[in-house]
Amino acid sequence: MNRSENHSKPGLCSMALLMVTLVAGCNGSTTAPNLSPTTPGAGPGTGTAGAHGPAPVVLGTAGSYVILAKSAISNVPTSAITGNLGLSPAAASFITGLTLVLPAGGTFATSAQLTGNVYASDYAVPTPTNLTTAIGDMQTAYVDAAGRPTPDHTELASGSIGGLTLPPGLYKWSNTVTIATDVTLNGGPNDVWIFQIAGGVTQASAAKVILTGGALAQHVFWQVFGVVDIGTTAHMEGVVLSQTSITLKTGASANGRLLAQTAVTLAGNTVVQQ
Repeated sequence: MNRSENHSKPGLCSMALLMVTLVAGCNGSTTAPNLSPTTPGAGPGTGTAGAHGPAPVVLGTAGSYVILAKSAISNVPTSAITGNLGLSPAAASFITGLTLVLPAGGTFATSAQLTGNVYASDYAVPTPTNLTTAIGDMQTAYVDAAGRPTPDHTELASGSIGGLTLPPGLYKWSNTVTIATDVTLNGGPNDVWIFQIAGGVTQASAAKVILTGGALAQHVFWQVFGVVDIGTTAHMEGVVLSQTSITLKTGASANGRLLAQTAVTLAGNTVVQQ
């Protein structure tokens, strides 16, 4: 007998277990490890253990700014902003209501209403180049978020999401989303939400986006083609990627980032980078 044929079945199974990651048992059963667990209604796992929802949107250098815009950043004092502001290609003269202090030849300005720095396209090098890169990264992030396929939920509640509790996942609407009352995003610290919105977002006065279960603002992405209008004393959570403009009305607040491909308008707001 050929010695290579004189192996027991248990011996063959032991060798197979060492050589492959898809384990075929001797009884013929087959199992595969689940590296990206998901929950009902959630999208593919992010690849992080215990995470649910799509992979997060990569912001690149745009993530260095709590507010980033292309045409203008305006403010009605007094706001409290934590993080850096950036404006490009518009010049610093299109940043209003913040009383900027710019040293001679400075690469950034400061403001008493800001814990962070203000960068504009006409400040000293390397600021103009850095801002061009950040604006490009912002646009890339928007395209990424808008292009994610196979949403878990389409046209949920016809866009009227106030009062709902939303698990992590990819959500898509063909029109405006309204938040008339509080909406809750419930999930863990590694879970991800992406909202694809072909219209705008209108958040009513005093309505809040609430995170529970350890969910983090940095893992919530609002990709919005139209105007984002956050009402008086309302509260937003997440990274807002707007093709158009973002407006926070008097007393509104936001945790996350406001990244607009036109203008960001503030009025006595609290905005904190997270």
